[in-house]
Amino acid sequence: MAKPTRQPSALAAALLAWYPRHHRDLPWRHTRDPYAIWLSEVILQQTRVAQGLPYYEAFLAAYPTVQALAAAPEQEVLRLWQGLGYYSRARNMHHTAQQVVAEHGGRFPTTYAGLLRLRGVGPYTAAAIASFAFDEAVAVLDGNVYRVLARVFGLHSDIAAPASRKEFQALADQHIPPAAPADFNQAIMEFGALQCTPARPDCLFCPLQSACWAFQHGQVALLPVKSKAKAARVRHLHYLVLRHGEAVYLKKRGEKDIWQGLYDFALVETTGLELDAAEVLRHVEALGGRLDTRRAAEPAPPLLLRHVLSHQKLEARFHTVWLAGALPPNALRDTGLQAYSPAEIENLPKPQLIANYLGKN
Repeated sequence: MAKPTRQPSALAAALLAWYPRHHRDLPWRHTRDPYAIWLSEVILQQTRVAQGLPYYEAFLAAYPTVQALAAAPEQEVLRLWQGLGYYSRARNMHHTAQQVVAEHGGRFPTTYAGLLRLRGVGPYTAAAIASFAFDEAVAVLDGNVYRVLARVFGLHSDIAAPASRKEFQALADQHIPPAAPADFNQAIMEFGALQCTPARPDCLFCPLQSACWAFQHGQVALLPVKSKAKAARVRHLHYLVLRHGEAVYLKKRGEKDIWQGLYDFALVETTGLELDAAEVLRHVEALGGRLDTRRAAEPAPPLLLRHVLSHQKLEARFHTVWLAGALPPNALRDTGLQAYSPAEIENLPKPQLIANYLGKN
């Protein structure tokens, strides 16, 4: 079926003219493979392109097909994801790959509506795959697109409010040209990333300057409107780095907290940063551990590391504890702790906070 020939709007025409001259050469822009496109979109959610690109290349090298990703152990996937944060993305990605293989014969649905039925695939990702891989005229809506539309059309709706999505989606869909949906979506996102940036946008040389409501009314810095997020919660973590010979004890984190499925040390969470040596000893003894008295005479001061998550600020102290013997079996059973060699620890999926500590020790 021939594509519709409706003439692009002035916004679309300007963006389609700007894009070939200014866009970045990125590998996912050279493929129509829905798997590769989906992989890039998942990795780039809440991640800068410079940070996400090496992960995209590593995942494609390790799992060149959706079947390969679906068959991989979750622990291996999480280990490859280490450092990107928001680990639920990796788990959802793994589950989605398994769903595509189990329910769709290893082939991604070819429509926006079908893609939305995949686990972990929301409107933005579905629109990206549908337009980039299958030329469906459905507009993407990410932070860059919100910003461009709010400034150009003078929209003051709070983009953090769920009700605003319908308004912005309708406007974006109105301007997407049926003959070039992929190029338009790439262009408006790239325009927001490079030209119409959050701070110090290049308004002087902007091709939309004369049509931009925000520029004409001196409100570029005020748009888009976005309500402030709640203040981040501060958590005080005390890690007991239990060591016996070359072995170090770690455990796999469970559900209902950050870092599900990743490995960290024995943990004591407090309302403040202080945990003196006597309290550390009491916690070690509660685990059935015995201090190596030869090393305990001059304990190393705990190392303080700070780590910021989307809604939490972590203040973590790492207390190195040398044990005279291995932890008893009942402690391992009750806590989930296991002894690992340095080589084994290297291959475990770990939160970036733990990786940072290990990098210093």
